Amino acid sequence: MNHMQDRALSELIRVVGQANFPETLSYFFSKLASFDNLLVIAYYKDHNPHILYRERLNPDIHKNIDSHYIKAAYLLDPFYHAICNGIQRGVHRLFDIAPDKFKQTSYFKEYYQQTTNLDEVAIFARVNHDTTITACFGRDCTSNKAFTKNEINLLKSFEKVLITLCEMQWKNYQPSEGKGIILGSVVSRLRSSLNNNTGIALSPRQAEVALLILQGHSSLSISLNLNISKETVKVFRKQLYGKCNISSQAELFALLLPMMSLL
Repeated sequence: MNHMQDRALSELIRVVGQANFPETLSYFFSKLASFDNLLVIAYYKDHNPHILYRERLNPDIHKNIDSHYIKAAYLLDPFYHAICNGIQRGVHRLFDIAPDKFKQTSYFKEYYQQTTNLDEVAIFARVNHDTTITACFGRDCTSNKAFTKNEINLLKSFEKVLITLCEMQWKNYQPSEGKGIILGSVVSRLRSSLNNNTGIALSPRQAEVALLILQGHSSLSISLNLNISKETVKVFRKQLYGKCNISSQAELFALLLPMMSLL
C-alpha cells in the first residue's frame, strides 16, 4: 500500500457511519483504479432495487436507469442474478460472473451497450438476509478502456476490508416504505403478467427457460441450471417461441421486458 492509498483508507475508516461515506469510498477506490461512474444500489429478494448514491463524469451514463433498469432491466443483470444465486459478498467483475452468452443478449445490445459502459466492478455487501448493497464502479466511453488484470488483482487484495467497511456503513439499512413487500418469485409474476396482458400462458418451466435465455445462458448453461438435457432445453425453447409467436431472442426481449416492468 502506498502513502496515498494509506491516507485514503484511513479517511474511509474514519467516516464509517457518516453520510459522506460513499464519496470517501469513491475517493479510496480511485487510488486503486480509476473509474468513470459509480452507483450504490440496494438489491432486495423480492422487490425492485433502490439507488442510494450515484456519481458520473458523463451525465448521460445513467439517463435510463430509473425508467428502464430499476423498473425491469435489473432482472437480466448478471450482478443481480449473482446475488440471487448466493454470491452476496465480495469484489466481482461483471464479465467474470456473467452467463456465457451475455454479450449476445438483447439486454446487452439494446440496454447495456447504450449506457456506454465497457466494464464494471462491484463490491457486494450483505446487510441482512434479504438485502445486498452493491457499489458498482464502471468504465464507460469517457475513458473508453476496461479494467486491467493488475487493477482487478489490486482491488481483490483489498476485498475483505472493502466488504467489512461497506457492511459496517449500511448495517442498519432498512428498505424504504413498501420495499419489503413479498411479491412471489419472478417466474410466477412474469407468467401472471404475461397471461393477464397478452393471454399467453407459459408453464413454469417455459418461463424459467425464457428468463435464462434473456440473461444470456446458452442451451448447455440452461441445461446445467435446470438439471435437464440440452435436448429438453431445445424442446422448451421451441414451445416457448411457438406460444409467443416469435422466432428470435430479440422478439422475446421486446415481448417480455414490458411485462417485467409490470412485476
